Amino acid sequence: MTVEFRGGVMRLSVLSLSLSIACSVCFSFPVFAQSERVAQQVDGYEGLPDRTDELQAMIERAEGRLELVDAFYRISRPLIVDLETLGASSLSGQSRSTIIMDGPGPAFLIRGTHDGTASPKSFKPQTWNQRMPTLSDLEILGAHPNADGVQLEGTVGAILRGVSVRWTRHAVRLEDRNRNVIISSCHLYQNSGIGLFLNDVNLHQINVVGCHISYNQGGGIVVRDGNVRNLQVAGCDLEANMPLDETPTRAANLWIDVSGSADDKTRSIAEVSITGCTIQHSANYSGSKEKTVAPGGANIRLTGKSIYPIDSVTITGNVLSDTTINLDLEHVMDVTVSANTFFAPKPQNIRVVESQRVILQGNTFNPRQFVRPGKITFEGCRDCLIANSTLHHLAASDGSLEIVECDGISVAGLVLSDCGTGIVCRNSKEVLVSGCLVRGTQSGPDLKVDEASKQISVLGNHFQGSIQVPPDARYRSSVE
Repeated sequence: MTVEFRGGVMRLSVLSLSLSIACSVCFSFPVFAQSERVAQQVDGYEGLPDRTDELQAMIERAEGRLELVDAFYRISRPLIVDLETLGASSLSGQSRSTIIMDGPGPAFLIRGTHDGTASPKSFKPQTWNQRMPTLSDLEILGAHPNADGVQLEGTVGAILRGVSVRWTRHAVRLEDRNRNVIISSCHLYQNSGIGLFLNDVNLHQINVVGCHISYNQGGGIVVRDGNVRNLQVAGCDLEANMPLDETPTRAANLWIDVSGSADDKTRSIAEVSITGCTIQHSANYSGSKEKTVAPGGANIRLTGKSIYPIDSVTITGNVLSDTTINLDLEHVMDVTVSANTFFAPKPQNIRVVESQRVILQGNTFNPRQFVRPGKITFEGCRDCLIANSTLHHLAASDGSLEIVECDGISVAGLVLSDCGTGIVCRNSKEVLVSGCLVRGTQSGPDLKVDEASKQISVLGNHFQGSIQVPPDARYRSSVE
């Protein structure tokens, strides 16, 4: 073994180590123990020495500035980067090193002491010396059922860049309190739990940019309880983050869930932006027309609570497809869903429940090569806008757009073509349907409003098929 210092950075190399790599890749993954997967990639990994103590000592001796140069390192305990002791730290694998975590816990635990907010006045002088801990350009493989990839606690400005995590439990965990996190160009792939897990964390300002987060069976990006603001997810591919078989699930490619703290006002989520992502799989593309993979799974699921709904969310410019429900919103408010493309639901495109001021505008809905109900449902909602979107070939027999027990809904400028049925309104009040074009409806009315609905206005629409509207509705159509 040789150890050398260059420019104050410790570099570690083992010259005598020689390993052959066997890598197998396929679309549907057999169920292996983590150790078996690692053994397939790293021939004879069990015979590698345990480098935990050595690497921990080197991190401390090099004051947190470590570059790994060997191909493989096996460890059995977390490598702890104590920012209070080490100060600002940087660990890099130079894009060629793999850490094999052969024990429980995170391969890297990066721990600071920040207990304030993101405001400058809340920082203590020593906190600035812990700023921007960086982990980059390395791979982490889990060889233990309870191995995790990276855990952040009490950090400010932490950066994960070019990090690949596979076969762990949770790839990246944020715990306790963190501020101003950036996760970019990372691959969080085929982990048994969650890809990026914000676990009851107090966190403001986190950017997740340009990452592939796929095949994590417990969910892709999951925010569970905590107090989170300013979450930006941009330019990512989130794919098949749910079970790969017929196991029923609530997992989602992106799931924000505060329902576990229903009576706690201190736990709330707001100010979220999800833009420019592809979010998909896996219900239709499972290889079987009869079977649904991960029934109950969603692409985006926001599960709020009545005491403090999830609020101020923008979902814009994404492509969403191939899950049981593409977008599932419950107890949310002030949410904008715009300029997205939805296809291949199995069976539903969107469900919005007990929510306020949700804007659904400028989207396209088309099941493409599949025949699917594709329904869009608003239930128990207030003051929402559904506008300027195309709904094509949705096969729902009881309403392609369904409004149930709602109060104050504007439906404007929709084009529904070749759908099973059109717009259905049940037991709702103060609903305006205006400027819509409905044609080619195949099995039901273009518009149906039941007798329990009140203060319904239907103005300036073009309907080709039948219309069922109660006598007291204010009704004017271009067909007349």
